[in-house]
Amino acid sequence: MTTFALRPPEGAPPRPSTARRASRRHRSWREALEGWGFVAPALVIVLGLTVFPGVWAFLLSFQKWDGFSDPISVGTGNYRDMIADPELQGAVAHTAIYTVLFVPASVLLGLFLAVALNRRIRFIGLYRTAIFVPFVASAAATGILTTYLFSPQFGLINNVLRVVGLPEQGWLEDRHEAMVVITIMSLWGQAAFTTVIYLAALQDVPGDVVEAARIDGANSWQIFWRVVWPQLAPVTVFVGIYQTLQAIQLFDLVYTTTRGGPLEATQTIVYYLWKVAFQNLQFGYGSAVAYGLFFVTLLVTIAVAVYSRKSGREAF
Repeated sequence: MTTFALRPPEGAPPRPSTARRASRRHRSWREALEGWGFVAPALVIVLGLTVFPGVWAFLLSFQKWDGFSDPISVGTGNYRDMIADPELQGAVAHTAIYTVLFVPASVLLGLFLAVALNRRIRFIGLYRTAIFVPFVASAAATGILTTYLFSPQFGLINNVLRVVGLPEQGWLEDRHEAMVVITIMSLWGQAAFTTVIYLAALQDVPGDVVEAARIDGANSWQIFWRVVWPQLAPVTVFVGIYQTLQAIQLFDLVYTTTRGGPLEATQTIVYYLWKVAFQNLQFGYGSAVAYGLFFVTLLVTIAVAVYSRKSGREAF
């Protein structure tokens, strides 16, 4: 019987040998290990600062623990106590008031500043930088500036009111005005973020569409409302969700100015959480409040995202 050796067709690449395939596989495994070696330290830090504390806080939310004695399991008792806690209800109301004041104002102010800065004028780079500087300022610096401006005794605002003959205000020491002051200073720092986002979105609006509308006889307001604004709808959804989450998590500015006062008029949910956990040493109840806040913000975000997608204005 005659046997014939099969030869590869003319022009076909030679089949790699077993040794060569093993070498390639070894090299790919080595490159993967090297990549994970570079990523592993940062991954460990991220997981250690997010996943582990989150799981531990979730377990603590079903316990009563002061940080020293042995924890006592209370089941869902902490969550039931949250419903009947009048101080927590007041913190929720103050946070809701702040959110209602802050979110629309930050969106509108950011849009106004972005439209004003979206033009070619001299020193435009300087103006844009000046707008963004408050966003990177620390909460401590913002708190010190707030105290200096709105102090009832020696604040700059009351000095100006005194000079022009208007009545002085209590500002941070008046329970009816303190949250307004917190909102104003939050706008001073956070409106820069919405300005940058809207400015980037405005520069992505097709210029030929705007020019076509102008040729058709549309004025500036009609161009903005009929052409530009529909292009900004997804960005507005994103900015609204982001600023709402920032408003719900307000803590640093309250901590550096009023410490929740006067008469707990500026005590927000996160500040109340901090006070319960780290001042009263009720770590289990504080963890329950934290997870209650987490689930509420998660549901709000999902609801807004689903509605925006159904209305054709999705931002994610």
